[in-house]
Amino acid sequence: MNFVETYLYGLLLVWALMTLLWCISVAKKDAGIADIFWGAGFVILAGYYLIMTSPLEVRSLMVFCLAFVWGIRLSVHIFLRNRGKGEDYRYKQFRERYGKDRYWWISYFQVFMLQGLLMWLVSAPLLGAMANSRNSSLNLLDLAALLTWVIGFAFEAGGDYQLARFKSDPSNQGKLLTTGFWKYTRHPNYFGDAAAWWGFGLFAVASGSYGTPLGSVLMTLLLIKVSGVAMLERSLRDTKPGYGEYVRKTNAFIPWFPRQ
Repeated sequence: MNFVETYLYGLLLVWALMTLLWCISVAKKDAGIADIFWGAGFVILAGYYLIMTSPLEVRSLMVFCLAFVWGIRLSVHIFLRNRGKGEDYRYKQFRERYGKDRYWWISYFQVFMLQGLLMWLVSAPLLGAMANSRNSSLNLLDLAALLTWVIGFAFEAGGDYQLARFKSDPSNQGKLLTTGFWKYTRHPNYFGDAAAWWGFGLFAVASGSYGTPLGSVLMTLLLIKVSGVAMLERSLRDTKPGYGEYVRKTNAFIPWFPRQ
């Protein structure tokens, strides 16, 4: 099976998974389970791509293992963060706006099909790296890809851990976290997420797949312009005292030393 066929069957797989997840969400009346599934969905796609592009190559196995670590950590983190808190406020607002009696079917397209489509598009570098690995041996670009992924994962996982620990201390309520990774960027978890996916994009380029890193570009745009930095910044400016000063000193996305 060639790249296009494998990729299109991947879309069919995503559609089936997201439809099943939607059915569960209707029963639970909680569309937020789509967020928990986001990371795990990439793991399933990476596993499917790995099987369909056999025989197994070192690069393919490496990309799958990194995708597995990234995706499972993210899903577990979101599950633990949301556990016992009910449906996310964004979906509650949508439910109220469209009406509880009809949001159950609106959410199928607005949440599950949309996230599934984005997941499929973003996953392109995973397939790109695996589909062409048999035609190219490991090279220096693979090392750069691995280093980029490690840096990204450290910022993402480290930033999430530091924030969770900071919020668990009642004395920090209403305060800003400005130490650790958060000293160098206002959104280390989002930067780390983007960097990890640029690592996957570099693996794809190292294998000779030059178009599929557009998935990494899409992930970065989503994190900066749609669901990440832009949305959170609007909220924090209104709710966190001293955030304006933090903005003045600290880069929004790419880490750098604080300005004096």
